[in-house]
Amino acid sequence: MVKSRTKEFDAESISHHYDVSNDFYQLFLCENMLYTCAYYRDPEGDLVQAQQDKMDLVCRKLRLSPGEEYLDIGCGWGSLAIWAAKHYGVTATGVTLSREQAEWGQAWVKREGLEDRCQIHHMDYRDLPEGQTFSKISAVGIIEHIGIDNYPFYFTWVRNRLRQGGLFFNHGITHNKHWKRTSQWDFVTRHVFPNGELDSITHIMDVMERQNWEILDVENLRLHYARTCHQWYENLEKKAERAKEIVGERLYRIYRVWLVCSAEAFYSGSLGLYQVLLQKHEITRKHLPPGTREDIYKTFLLENE
Repeated sequence: MVKSRTKEFDAESISHHYDVSNDFYQLFLCENMLYTCAYYRDPEGDLVQAQQDKMDLVCRKLRLSPGEEYLDIGCGWGSLAIWAAKHYGVTATGVTLSREQAEWGQAWVKREGLEDRCQIHHMDYRDLPEGQTFSKISAVGIIEHIGIDNYPFYFTWVRNRLRQGGLFFNHGITHNKHWKRTSQWDFVTRHVFPNGELDSITHIMDVMERQNWEILDVENLRLHYARTCHQWYENLEKKAERAKEIVGERLYRIYRVWLVCSAEAFYSGSLGLYQVLLQKHEITRKHLPPGTREDIYKTFLLENE
């Protein structure tokens, strides 16, 4: 169990990790600046393409369409919000607790000429204007920082910010149901993610249903994250000397150990990565969800024909 979940503690914890240095993260993240699980259509594929395919997968699962208002909670450097605005025509809002990420994302939006359709804010998602609602919401790599005790508040907050029939995409790391605290996890919470807390997918979905969500789709991308961490590690090793110049020997070694251990944990199955698509529960014919996954993967398949 981590410390009490105040906004100040969450801000300090995120700053501890993400405000290390944008230059440092550029060394091992690909040009897409995504710090979450990639999606490898080609099992041996490269990280750049896999991260672009992940963003497309998220957008397709949310069935984003032009004119919709879309929120990305914990948007990082703004990658997904920018991608959605640029390729799916939505009006996108991204929020992050990292000042360095927000400044990077804001500059990126300007370079893309998307100021009228994409905004990146340095703020807590809980501080969004009262009454502001969205057609679709995503949270990629955020559930790990919410705190298990805060799940009911969190899922209720997201539900209240969605319009009727709206979709919510939750993408996050889990541990298996029989997980026990280890020295590896103590290392992570002490040196990497001070506010990190993992849960089993079964309990997470139980809370989702208790907060009156309808679960439309669940997909396990555990092995995709194993390869992602492995490729991050390889990238970091290739630029080890530059990494040490930017953040020092100690922090370089912390990230090196963390990435290796994470890759192994995903390969072994002690960690999982689940994407869960939810709908704001409303039984009407208007908002009945499609009955298959075919529309999600259709473009991927057409590209290979």
